[in-house]
Amino acid sequence: MHHLNATPETIHWGFFDASQEPCLVIDSGETVVMSAVNGGPERMPAAPFVVPDALTTIHRECRAAMPGHICTGPVAVRGLKAGNVLEVRIVDIQLSQDWGWHAYGPSSGLLRGEFEQPAVAHIPLDREAMVARLACGAELPVRPFFGLMAVAPPPAWGRISTLPPRNNGGNMDNKELVAGSTLYLPAFVDGGNFSVGDGHAAQGDGEVTGTAIETGLTGKFEFHARKDMSLEWPMAETPEHLITMGFDPDTDRAMTIALREMVNLVAARTGMPRGDAYTLCSLAGDIRITQAVSSLKGAHFMLAKRYVRTGDDTKIIRRKKDAV
Repeated sequence: MHHLNATPETIHWGFFDASQEPCLVIDSGETVVMSAVNGGPERMPAAPFVVPDALTTIHRECRAAMPGHICTGPVAVRGLKAGNVLEVRIVDIQLSQDWGWHAYGPSSGLLRGEFEQPAVAHIPLDREAMVARLACGAELPVRPFFGLMAVAPPPAWGRISTLPPRNNGGNMDNKELVAGSTLYLPAFVDGGNFSVGDGHAAQGDGEVTGTAIETGLTGKFEFHARKDMSLEWPMAETPEHLITMGFDPDTDRAMTIALREMVNLVAARTGMPRGDAYTLCSLAGDIRITQAVSSLKGAHFMLAKRYVRTGDDTKIIRRKKDAV
């Protein structure tokens, strides 16, 4: 098992870039424990909350290359080629601190312009009871997940911000990607070059203010080079559901991409006509707004696995015209 902690030498702040060298190279099937930190100096709390030493050091020694997240990585997988798929099994996710932050302001979120004063809240996290206690008195169940998981983008894209989600994954903010789920990402460079960040303790679909309960997390990931698969968009599965995703500046378009990918996936795996798959999705599936506040909106479609039992579970239909 490998370990990759968040340090000034192992993080990249605000960007993805296909030319970035990996911090770690592993074999397919190996496991990596990766820690990720969250937030700039302006988001840090006062005592009695304790800012992790790793985050303090990164603030002191590093600067954001562009607005975006602090990412740990990249991790490259030997034998994975551009055009293959990186399978990321999320084995475990643990809180690494006992607080998180949440913020909104006049220029962020769906209700931008309606709140004149920016606000930052620091929220205690009870790691034993796995609840977050809000100032309003509400207790929220903690279901930690990484809002950002990504491979390197296509080389032609150059250096890009981590803020919007894209075909390479990134800031997807999909709260279904908890421990026990599996993420599939299309590889655009040899090795894939996987990075992780944007730890969330809790979040609703849509992430309507622009932030979740942002916190530090440690994840355990098992990586597999899937040379038998081909994808254009990220997809995932939980023990109970298949999940397809779409990202676009227009929310309707993002939902359309997510739905089309599920229709194609169902038809490919079961052999049923696309029209029957379309009907099944309408009657048994759920379309959700993953996040509504980035320049590229996110949608995901969920269908229970019990409806998709036969056929080739690796066959995916490419639709390059949908790439963003």
